[in-house]
Amino acid sequence: MYLRGSLKVLTTTALGDLKMDSPKEPQPTGEFKCQLCGLTAPYMYYGQKPPNTRSVELLEDCYVMKDPFTPDKEKILILGSLCSLCGLSVCVGAECSLFYSKRFCLPCMNENLQAFPLEIQEDMDKRKPQQKSFPGKKMDTRT
Repeated sequence: MYLRGSLKVLTTTALGDLKMDSPKEPQPTGEFKCQLCGLTAPYMYYGQKPPNTRSVELLEDCYVMKDPFTPDKEKILILGSLCSLCGLSVCVGAECSLFYSKRFCLPCMNENLQAFPLEIQEDMDKRKPQQKSFPGKKMDTRT
């Protein structure tokens, strides 16, 4: 009888130490910062297989956060990655980087543009800021 009582106390104590909470949402592990545009955001994961996603496997190691615009825990936002040439931390914005089998920052893309396929070169030409000119219209110099 004594043994049975001791076992009960031991079992209760051991189970009392276990936390039976539901899985918690991943907490931010750091802050992502794009070294080109300055975008900053807390990220919860860096890699190719984000937690709490069933069948998501990214093509590159990415900085990822939970999508704050939806209650669905499986929805994520990809913030950015590292340039595969220079290692710069860049966001996925079209002004900062391009993914073509690997992530490339725009400065590296422009520096090595001839090494990319013609379609990519044409896409990069479209991204260059085009200066608008207004023929026959004088600029107002008043302040």
